[in-house]
Amino acid sequence: MTKTDPAPMAPPPRGEEEEEEEEDEPVPEAPSPTQERRQKPVVHPSAPAPLPKDYAFTFFDPNDPACQEILFDPKTTIPELFAIVRQWVPQVQHKIDVIGNEILRRGCHVNDRDGLTDMTLLHYACKAGAHGVGDPAAAVRLSQQLLALGADVTLRSRWTNMNALHYAAYFDVPDLVRVLLKGARPRVVNSTCSDFNHGSALHIAASNLCLGAAKCLLEHGANPALRNRKGQVPAEVVPDPMDMSLDKAEAALVAKELRTLLEEAVPLSCTLPKVTLPNYDNVPGNLMLSALGLRLGDRVLLDGQKTGTLRFCGTTEFASGQWVGVELDEPEGKNDGSVGGVRYFI
Repeated sequence: MTKTDPAPMAPPPRGEEEEEEEEDEPVPEAPSPTQERRQKPVVHPSAPAPLPKDYAFTFFDPNDPACQEILFDPKTTIPELFAIVRQWVPQVQHKIDVIGNEILRRGCHVNDRDGLTDMTLLHYACKAGAHGVGDPAAAVRLSQQLLALGADVTLRSRWTNMNALHYAAYFDVPDLVRVLLKGARPRVVNSTCSDFNHGSALHIAASNLCLGAAKCLLEHGANPALRNRKGQVPAEVVPDPMDMSLDKAEAALVAKELRTLLEEAVPLSCTLPKVTLPNYDNVPGNLMLSALGLRLGDRVLLDGQKTGTLRFCGTTEFASGQWVGVELDEPEGKNDGSVGGVRYFI
């Protein structure tokens, strides 16, 4: 599958408070490679990519000696380096860590944005992990450096409304997914994007047949039962293999495997209060579960959002009727299986 970027355009207007910040922190016109990094991020103006005089190609090649002279020249500005990074060619994307380091050496704040795309260096690093055009290893190196410097994984491009995890999922870079979620899992793992019907990174991976990214997201706690604006879970946005032409046989196999993976990951959902009667005190819990098609250890979904493992079913000392105990994946309250000093599961 070929992924293409739409033609660049200026991002929507930023908020007044951010505009005031940008006025307080002007972008230096002639940065030095050893310049001290600013304390506040700014938006850099758009600039054309520099090329050597009488150069035979229309794109920048960091492997070419003449281009290297420009790349390492202290007079080459941050906006010009951002313009180089925007070039979607292997020669540039495979050197994302080298170019990114040159941008940082010129005093760029780790959360500075490119004025044309409203993307940060972390966004560009995640794009640069794309197979074919990019190099996942180089992208991971730059991303780790940026995160160590305090890059904000929650920042979104105002043009696409995508954060770094969304880009890593879209371009199917599981190594980047792991790096991004290592220190920020609760904040971003299920964050949604309006450009994908308010779907999560798992929806994005599913709709683009990104099997590696989808597996990695599930391993790191992505919710396979989360619904997008259309009411679809990730498994439901996987392209239908039956709609693919014969020359897409490999993609059809991926689609089948991905759909199965996502369907099996969805916790069993059962609204127990609607089928449990309050006068079943003498019915053993295991029989009650069996009648409902459940058993201890099953994965379940509560309130359409919270996932967990079924640990207990039976009568309790605090109320009549049959009760169930669920160990939540993300603890709330005690979450230790006890009520009123009585422990019902460990």
